[in-house]
Amino acid sequence: MGIFDFMRNQFIEVIEWTDNTSNTLVYRFPVANNEIKMGASLIVRESQMAVFVNEGVVADVFGPGHHELATRNIPILTKLKSWPQGFNSPFKAEVYFVNTKQFIDQKWGTSNPIMMRDAEFGMIRLRGYGIYSYRVSDPSVFLKELFGTSATFTTEAVEGQLKKMIVSGLSDLFAESKIPALDLASHYDELSELGRQKMMPRFEAFGFALTSLYIENLSLPEEVEKAMDTRTSMGVIGNMGQFQQYQAGQALREAAQNESGGLAGAGAGLGAGAALGGMMTNAMNQNQQSAQTVACPHCQAQISPTAKFCPECGKAPQPATQACITCHAAIPANTKFCPECGTNQTEKTCPKCNHVNSPTAKFCAECGETLA
Repeated sequence: MGIFDFMRNQFIEVIEWTDNTSNTLVYRFPVANNEIKMGASLIVRESQMAVFVNEGVVADVFGPGHHELATRNIPILTKLKSWPQGFNSPFKAEVYFVNTKQFIDQKWGTSNPIMMRDAEFGMIRLRGYGIYSYRVSDPSVFLKELFGTSATFTTEAVEGQLKKMIVSGLSDLFAESKIPALDLASHYDELSELGRQKMMPRFEAFGFALTSLYIENLSLPEEVEKAMDTRTSMGVIGNMGQFQQYQAGQALREAAQNESGGLAGAGAGLGAGAALGGMMTNAMNQNQQSAQTVACPHCQAQISPTAKFCPECGKAPQPATQACITCHAAIPANTKFCPECGTNQTEKTCPKCNHVNSPTAKFCAECGETLA
């Protein structure tokens, strides 16, 4: 190193950083041999913080503004006194600029399906993706836990770790929420906020603040989506018998309008019309039959609504349920005790006069005999 290089390196530094990237988290200011001079000027801009490391220890963290640094490196004098170390000063000092702006539009997504139990579909596999944003909230913790003494540190270096933390936390959240699969889409906002609160302590352990977390989509397996589509279609159709009649009528009209030409075509059209007419008649007969019969509450056989006794089991078609004498809940017929309140439903017969009393009676209403 020539005399001019030596003299140039002894000037007091002006330390600043203007970020020209979109993904840099930390930048270490380059100083010759890491020998920041006594009285060096430090300029920290908005959305920045500066970590001053003096002789291997974090000495201070500076916010936006102009600051003056105090080190043991006195220009020229310290250099001359360090001749035993080959003119290499032992008083090392560094400045790390930490970007505190929000890093937005960070992607997260499930690499493998999340297994969860659904009350309606049983075990299902769930996939999801979304975005999140974060920023550095504690530069000292960030320096000690993640970037160390690297010259630069970008978002790509922590992207994989943060994504896995989010997916792990959300997987646990989805399983604990017990929200039915059919209702997940209506709870994106609530799940996103709960996920952010759940992940905040994990981010703070690295000196980060999770500023936002959004769920964009939660998708179900293809077979579950098909089942949902089928159920939706059935709900739109409504009465299946009327739908069958409508289909038969449509098919009959299309067959009548078929201009196939020729006797063979006419015969085929007549045959198709007869078949379709039979289909329509059968559908109407089935609907009329189902409308004219009811199910026996004892053996489920189809009987006439006016029948006094079932031709299959011989029992009178009584209601399958009855009201509890105490809480009036609908309970199965001939139940001895109410499953809701536990009240005895069996009538009490007086052992003295054989009078039938209510299940809750303690004395006979006819003769006053004590009832068990």
